[in-house]
Amino acid sequence: MSIYQRIKDLAGQKNISIRELEHILNFSNGTVSKWDDNANSEKLQSVADFFNVSTDYLLGRDKPVDKRVDLADDDVIMTFEGKEIPPEDVELMRRLLRGGKN
Repeated sequence: MSIYQRIKDLAGQKNISIRELEHILNFSNGTVSKWDDNANSEKLQSVADFFNVSTDYLLGRDKPVDKRVDLADDDVIMTFEGKEIPPEDVELMRRLLRGGKN
């Protein structure tokens, strides 16, 4: 899969077009569509930062890392600013997200 195709797939997941992505990142029209196996490293880093993936992923060397965590998963240790969130606070967040229901 080409760099362009990976970026196109990521853009589709965010419901934006390649043209919109180019506009957001202040690239000239058609910049990304030229990227099959080669890309400007600074611009590639901008795209990676926008989609929160590594440049290695865009280059086909790595798989994307999904940083989403489900609060319903009791096996996950939740942290905030590097500090573990106490279980009672996690439970409070769960109740709030359920609309105050248990």
